[in-house]
Amino acid sequence: MTARAVRIGLLGGTFDPIHVGHLDAAEAARRALALDEILVIPAHDPPHRNDEPYASSFHRFAMVCLAIDGSPGYRASDVELLRNGPSYTAITLRDLRRQGWQAAQLYFILGADAFAEIATWYEYPAIIDECRFAVVARPGTTIDAALGRTPSLRSRVGSSIHLVEAKTAPVSSSAIRARLATGQPVDGLVPTAVARHIAIHQLYKTVDELHAKD
Repeated sequence: MTARAVRIGLLGGTFDPIHVGHLDAAEAARRALALDEILVIPAHDPPHRNDEPYASSFHRFAMVCLAIDGSPGYRASDVELLRNGPSYTAITLRDLRRQGWQAAQLYFILGADAFAEIATWYEYPAIIDECRFAVVARPGTTIDAALGRTPSLRSRVGSSIHLVEAKTAPVSSSAIRARLATGQPVDGLVPTAVARHIAIHQLYKTVDELHAKD
């Protein structure tokens, strides 16, 4: 991958499993910021979770591939799955910068709820200069409330921080796992191909811990 005059959206997460809310956020950012490509990047060892992902990295990557299959401009990336240690966004961005991408070309897509916690991220505040951020409204957390947690970043809105007001599905991976663990359907919460993969491999059937949000 070499630097080109394009805009790349980066959608990172545990994706345990990937769901329609993730895809809503990516598509909202793509449309609002005229992004040329979306890289969907499953984390190997998510530093924001105290427990291990319930599905293996193999299954989580497979579900991402299935979720974006047939979506032009979307591509799954295993950059974090192939790296040992915590899957810090700062390290991923640094790897992409070494490959030739400029900070102005990289748009890290995240929900307002995740952005509200950015001051706790590894290498904050230096990470703010490694890319641009596409902050998408999420059910339960307004963009304004998120900025209220880090008021020093308000001056960057419109330059390195872009706010994307959009409706995203009110769903979380933890809620999907809870439904699956109790035998409830997840129709409409995950792409059909993802639901089929979960059913075939009987994922999330014996989840004991259902409270981690992602």
